[in-house]
Amino acid sequence: MPGGWGHWDASWAWSLLLFAVTIAIHAVGVVLIARGLVAYRKRRPYNGGDFLDTVPESIGIIVIVALILSMLHAIESTIWAVVYVYLGAFHSIADATLYSVDSMTTRGSTGLDMEQKWRMMGATESGNGMLLFGISTAFLFAVMVGLWKKPIDD
Repeated sequence: MPGGWGHWDASWAWSLLLFAVTIAIHAVGVVLIARGLVAYRKRRPYNGGDFLDTVPESIGIIVIVALILSMLHAIESTIWAVVYVYLGAFHSIADATLYSVDSMTTRGSTGLDMEQKWRMMGATESGNGMLLFGISTAFLFAVMVGLWKKPIDD
């Protein structure tokens, strides 16, 4: 193909598929965490003040939510890494995972390179990572704001 774009067709196709899959996984995870928090809040007795009036409980919830979000990010970057190995872009799952985490966090300094035909995937994974981390940041902020809201009467 003129201009050398033809070899990126598969890279784009895989990237878009992985982008959609990881966003879906993240969306499911965030919804399940939110449902868990709502269920927890409904079971907790209302004390007439803020939802959570104890520092340890607030910290515990923030830490638990952040850890679950981190696990989602780990699962998502591992999915990219497994596909990299499947496609032959990397021969080692360790290198593929390091490259994936590096791309997803937009750090980009592992020194690992893929064949030219797969390189667009690394750039696309970086965009995917920015969106995933943005969703996580926004959700964690919403959780923190929600910790001090008064519960809604059913």
